[in-house]
Amino acid sequence: MTDLEDKLSRVLSGAAHRAPQSQAGLLTTVKTRHRRRRARTAAMRAAAAVVLVAGGVGAAVSALGAAAEPHPAIRATNETKPTPDEIPPAVEKVWPQAVHKIPVELPDGRAYYPQLLLDDRTLLVMTGVTDGRRQFLWSFDLRTGRPRRIAEIPPTKGSAIFADGVAAGGGNIVWWASYKEPGGPRVARIWTVPAAGGKPRPVTDAPLGNVMKKGHIRGLTVTGSDVVFAYEKGGVYRAPLSGGSPQPVKGAERHHILQWPWVGLHHGKAIFRELVNVETGERRDAEVKANEEVRCGVERCAGVDVRYETVKRPRDRSGKEIKCGTRRCPDTVQVRTTLRGFVRDRDGSHERDLPNTFQEGDDAALERFFKVHVSGPGNLPVVALYDVKTGRFADLGIRRDGRGIMAIPNGGLDRLMTYPIKNKMYVLDLAAIK
Repeated sequence: MTDLEDKLSRVLSGAAHRAPQSQAGLLTTVKTRHRRRRARTAAMRAAAAVVLVAGGVGAAVSALGAAAEPHPAIRATNETKPTPDEIPPAVEKVWPQAVHKIPVELPDGRAYYPQLLLDDRTLLVMTGVTDGRRQFLWSFDLRTGRPRRIAEIPPTKGSAIFADGVAAGGGNIVWWASYKEPGGPRVARIWTVPAAGGKPRPVTDAPLGNVMKKGHIRGLTVTGSDVVFAYEKGGVYRAPLSGGSPQPVKGAERHHILQWPWVGLHHGKAIFRELVNVETGERRDAEVKANEEVRCGVERCAGVDVRYETVKRPRDRSGKEIKCGTRRCPDTVQVRTTLRGFVRDRDGSHERDLPNTFQEGDDAALERFFKVHVSGPGNLPVVALYDVKTGRFADLGIRRDGRGIMAIPNGGLDRLMTYPIKNKMYVLDLAAIK
């Protein structure tokens, strides 16, 4: 497989895995991917998501992050004209202990891309992601505002990308790069470097083979003296940080990593319904009712109750038949109606309704915080953060720019949320919210 084919496969698989469904009035919304665990392919994947949403492609992605059949049309239960909502207080007013505002550039003018929090006061960032051939890892002290260079990411010859899947633990930072020796098979080369700084070294090579079938790797995690990862299409592996060949984790041959040591399966519309702790053997099955589409965490599940109807395929405004490429479209189409959103514990208890404008298919940070859309003045969208534990809302301060584009922070299960507003980078440590 060529580097071009490899990059293309990453664009398509990344878009299919993470692209959200479009919502009424939000076709110009762009989901940014500058956050942690995204590096050189961030802009490519975001572009793919934009094409899927704004371009109206009728296939492609499930709202729950899994590849799907051509998706049915979607409509909300309430199709009346929206009215302006009450804008919640600013996030720095609601949760001041969680908000850090830092410059969007390093002191030398370099753009950086937040990756993860190394501790309560230290942000790991990457430079050179889109504006140069050399990439560096830095630690950024959120209290003093001082950056410290950790290491240069080796620009390995034959690598389609420099670094992806950045993770940290036990004083070590790891990442991987798609790499191919001349005449050899393509691999995901996993690297490590001490968080205190030093020279990066390779840990292991994970065979990729035909990435269109097996996928790249996800869920890279440091656990003790090992590193673990899973293939996009399933299968969890472990390798020593000191070096050595990756070995399959027993009982997780088809699984994906949710939050180590919890791994699970992607069953259609019920993502991570079944979990197993690969260290203790404990199993957790979530309660899922008929007509529900859910994505589960270790403790909770969030999802929607939906109804599907088969209706006659609509025509365009001029009354002409809509073509499906060069072929005639089917006479009927499935219409998906979202009845409500909800969150509940895995055992079915403590169920609560979610605001009907919550961002479907997005991971809830810490299984607690959801992004929701409210209508501001002029019915313009405003992105708020909703805490399901306390019922509080906070305005993230994100608005459409002059081109009508809104950059929404990407979803994730962990504590970090980052996004730029003008010349400031907002860094939210959600673990600081009690």
